[in-house]
Amino acid sequence: MAVETQSPRRWRSFRDVVLQSVHEYQEQQKLKRKYNRKRSHSHGGEGGGLAAVGTSGGSVDLDEDEMGCSWGEEEEGNVELVQIGAERTKNVLILMSDTGGGHRASAEAIRNAFQIEYGDEYKVFVKDLCKDHAGWPLNNMESSYKFMVKHVQLWKVAFHGTSPRWVHNFYLAALAAFYAKKVEAGLKKYKPDIIISVHPLMQHIPLWVLKWQGLLNRVVFVTVITDLNTCHPTWFHTGVNRCYCPSEEVSKRALVEGLEPSQIRVFGLPIRPSFCRAVLVKEELREELQLDPDLPAVLLMGGGEGMGPVKKTAKALGESLFNTELNKPIGQLVVICGRNKTLSSSLEVLDWKIPVKIRGFETQMEKWMGACDCIITKAGPGTIAEALIRGLPIILNDFIPGQEVGNVPYVVDNGAGVFSKSPKETASLVSRWFGSDSDELKKMSENALKLAQPDAVFDIVRDIHSLAKEQGPLSKINYPLTASFYQLPLM
Repeated sequence: MAVETQSPRRWRSFRDVVLQSVHEYQEQQKLKRKYNRKRSHSHGGEGGGLAAVGTSGGSVDLDEDEMGCSWGEEEEGNVELVQIGAERTKNVLILMSDTGGGHRASAEAIRNAFQIEYGDEYKVFVKDLCKDHAGWPLNNMESSYKFMVKHVQLWKVAFHGTSPRWVHNFYLAALAAFYAKKVEAGLKKYKPDIIISVHPLMQHIPLWVLKWQGLLNRVVFVTVITDLNTCHPTWFHTGVNRCYCPSEEVSKRALVEGLEPSQIRVFGLPIRPSFCRAVLVKEELREELQLDPDLPAVLLMGGGEGMGPVKKTAKALGESLFNTELNKPIGQLVVICGRNKTLSSSLEVLDWKIPVKIRGFETQMEKWMGACDCIITKAGPGTIAEALIRGLPIILNDFIPGQEVGNVPYVVDNGAGVFSKSPKETASLVSRWFGSDSDELKKMSENALKLAQPDAVFDIVRDIHSLAKEQGPLSKINYPLTASFYQLPLM
């Protein structure tokens, strides 16, 4: 008797599911383009699509359904000269997210350096592609991050919990399956010749979109890491043309994560040109900022949001920098409260024995740093890099678990500062630096200047320019791109 056998069920990997969804999307796009071309001809050639975008580097906001041709694709077999013209303005798209102030600051520094170095040769866009074009949770990263860093244990769990390769491979592939189409629409809008990621989650999906559009060899893609020492593994993608590392410690991690030495450059953290190239004289700055010309000054910061033990430290400094025997101050204090108006208001009503300047959110930090002799701050990479450029000894009083942990030994081990979470201990140290231990303050200032990399942003921009010249739109260089998605274990 014949027995009917049933073939065993084939279990597909998550990778297969993702690839199938992208393939179906590509087929859908082909049908849409075919339909739009017919519609264009039937209306006398007045069709929509990317061909309507000007060649001067500007962009036109198009509805996603009106995008009749694929980014970089030529209609009716005609060569799109805008893609291969050497003289046209090239588009640079910098991808960032406001999860902390450092990503936007680095993006704007790179944009400004492009303008200074190359003028109209490049048109630079700084965009949060996920916020503008994706859905939850990508479009909610900013508020989620702010909530978690206020509850640091949540952020610690999130940072370390997503560090294993299999974990972040899984969730990045899942996000790509849902939002690759929307991210592609965002990329089409700007038609970039160069894409620069300054955020660890801004590599994987855009690179995947480039692969499926056949543009991997026509678009330069680089990563600029904005963490000084401790980095989340998602920063490192083997498919980028270049990975710019702020320190040797980060470059070693990049090698461990599979990048080739030819992909890695160590230039430092990009700091805005107005800060790096400012020629400042301390005496003139103190006169301009109305500081005491004779007293040493300490700069106390709590970041853009005025976080950390700023008020306790300020009050402790107010006591330690006043010599009770001589009945006069031995130093002065500048407090930057950022956007924390409650903090600034509470400090302004205090009765101070020493000269104190209380400021809100500042856009000219190079002047305040240039006028001071040391700085107290949390371990944010941007503030550290700026302080090093100004030769300021650094007292680190806090850090965010995860990406800022390694910044503490980076400063301390290189002799550019110390770490202290105690406001009283911090105030006591500053009073010694302004008194009997002035030689230690001078030595740390020298070490800070040795560690500084003021030309980093220009080195990065020049190297990207060289990459664009070398690669060009007809390059045949191959890279093992989108590795994170193809290394998923089969289920």
